[in-house]
Amino acid sequence: MFKYFEPNKIFAITSKAPKYVLFLFIVILSIGLTEALILSPEDYKQSHSVRIMYVHVPAAWISLGIFSAITFLSVIGYIFKIRNFFLIAKSLAPSGLVFNIIALVTGSIWGKPTWGTWWAWDARITSMLILALFYIMYLVAWRIFEDEDNDKVFKVTSIITILGIINVPIIKYSVDWWNTLHQPASINILSKSSIHISMLFPLLTMTAAFALFSLLIFLMKYNTELIKIKNKGLDRL
Repeated sequence: MFKYFEPNKIFAITSKAPKYVLFLFIVILSIGLTEALILSPEDYKQSHSVRIMYVHVPAAWISLGIFSAITFLSVIGYIFKIRNFFLIAKSLAPSGLVFNIIALVTGSIWGKPTWGTWWAWDARITSMLILALFYIMYLVAWRIFEDEDNDKVFKVTSIITILGIINVPIIKYSVDWWNTLHQPASINILSKSSIHISMLFPLLTMTAAFALFSLLIFLMKYNTELIKIKNKGLDRL
């Protein structure tokens, strides 16, 4: 089954995909921004500052999702010796870090009018900061060990992701486990969500736009990595 993940079999697809993903991204982002900035209502407590949610929440979701995917790919890749899984994980990491930083920055901007401070060592904020550090460690490990020993970089990055994934459920449930400034989750797929559809639709639309942007960055990074491998004369990973 895993032979279908060989780089030389999928480059033909990934090299053509970015232009289509870019088109979809522009369309979905335009709809999302129109809904979020113009059509969605202001909050009765937070007024127009609630619109930061349409960037902050999707960025946090995408960041958590990408790190989870990186961990899965790293663990499976290490167990089954599928080197291309590590290449995919490496190509996902930059956009994950970018969205993690966006979540931290927009959370700080949102915190000023809501909490009266730019930063608080709140459980969720702190755990998101820790996630950013794991992203940085992951990328730095690739930079340090990639040219020395592939097996070593695979092992080191896998350990980093396994340790980092422990932080993901802490981020998710921190508002339930501790008394924090951060509000509880408004969206629950297992029960009725407390957020109104007029806010839920732009939120999900912006999430889709950010996911497409992550996919676009991934494809460009991944294609670059495949070209580097091809130039080195390595057709199989």
